[in-house]
Amino acid sequence: MTETAEQVVRRQIVVQAPIERAFTLFTERFGDFKPKEHNLLGAPIVETVFEAKPGGHIYDRAADGSECRWARVLACDPPDRVVFSWDISPQWQLETDPEHASEVEVRFVAETPQRTRVELEHRHLDRHGPGWESVRDGVAHDEGWPLYLNRYAALIDQEA
Repeated sequence: MTETAEQVVRRQIVVQAPIERAFTLFTERFGDFKPKEHNLLGAPIVETVFEAKPGGHIYDRAADGSECRWARVLACDPPDRVVFSWDISPQWQLETDPEHASEVEVRFVAETPQRTRVELEHRHLDRHGPGWESVRDGVAHDEGWPLYLNRYAALIDQEA
């Protein structure tokens, strides 16, 4: 089945960093730009971990020690791209069936030795089943991927 434009969310941003640094900051410092209020746990998030390797996870750890593994790392090709699942349902709860997860690919493209274009594609949104449009609308909203990417760019600027 070919995906339609409405089933894919694409965003991009250009950051003032070499490609290797852009990739490393995205994966190693993900928790520094992921909004803490984006929380599926019952307690405040104290840490978000991005295990940048195939078979790794992205997970939040709460103040009470509980964890929520909300993504699986499907591919990791530093410094060019990382692909992970989106294991969050249309009800904004953890999705335990991998068949009902969408996929996020983040590509890093060197525009110059000191500037990198970061292209994010959230695809296969219809895999979430009934109500998948709410996932699309949520991640496309200003408080979704645009917020993550803007905070990521601000982090790069701070680190410069």
